[in-house]
Amino acid sequence: MDIYLPIANLSVNALVIIGLGGLVGLLSGMFGVGGGFLTTPLLIFYGIPPTVAAASAASQVTGASVSGVYAHLQRNGVDFRMGGVMVAGGVIGSIAGAWLFRLLQESGQIDTVIAMLYVILLGGIGALMARDAIVSIRATRTGVPLKVRKRRHHPLVASLPFRWRFYRSGLYISPLAPLLLGFVTGILTVILGVGGGFIMVPAMLYLLGMTTQVVVGTSLFQILFVTMAATMVHATTTKAVDIVLAALLLIGSVTGAQFGARLAQKIKPDYLRLLLAAMVLLVAIRMALGLGWRPDEIYTVTIS
Repeated sequence: MDIYLPIANLSVNALVIIGLGGLVGLLSGMFGVGGGFLTTPLLIFYGIPPTVAAASAASQVTGASVSGVYAHLQRNGVDFRMGGVMVAGGVIGSIAGAWLFRLLQESGQIDTVIAMLYVILLGGIGALMARDAIVSIRATRTGVPLKVRKRRHHPLVASLPFRWRFYRSGLYISPLAPLLLGFVTGILTVILGVGGGFIMVPAMLYLLGMTTQVVVGTSLFQILFVTMAATMVHATTTKAVDIVLAALLLIGSVTGAQFGARLAQKIKPDYLRLLLAAMVLLVAIRMALGLGWRPDEIYTVTIS
């Protein structure tokens, strides 16, 4: 069933797009990630222009984050003060990201930059995830327990001025640290169409030193509002949001997330992390090949 995407200016198979959304939703339900970091590359592989893929993926992440935030609110797992500071930084970052997006778009380098950032981010994060998962699996098999990491914020965070108390997170740190983290995530949300959870969650744990009970909920709270802001910024400045594409992705992701949540209960967490790391690395490798692979014929002329 073909359907025309007005902003992407091409026809696609609606069932394939829904299927891609379903795959991302399945991963979201299994691994607890927003899935935006996989949505954009998969759309690019399918033939959607990178600019439209990144902008539309951000709007899809917004819809997918609503139910997650609601679930964590029920368990009192959101630090609103910390989340509010991150949202403020994220909104400012979204505006800065839109300016950078337009600048790269006008120079004709936006597609290359999106691909390179994905290769760097996914390659680095996938490698770290794989290492941690392998170490954990090896410790489980040998019976040697892993050292328990003490929860504390990074020395650079501790050196920042103007400290506030974040009671739900159990922290007494400067708001400049979460503000800067939100700012960087806001830029990435606009340029790459990601929610930023795959970067934010490790940063909240290892840089800010937040308690694990509120990390995921606070991250989703920030993602919800920042992706909303990024979608509005894209819609009003770059005009690259394809609402038809986003709607098809959302239909698939909502359905896939339900199956993913059930499937996750049947697989051990360490093996889940290793599986996710392998998928992330495969996507990074595919993006890298797309950057460096030169076709036999650079230009092709067809006569119809």
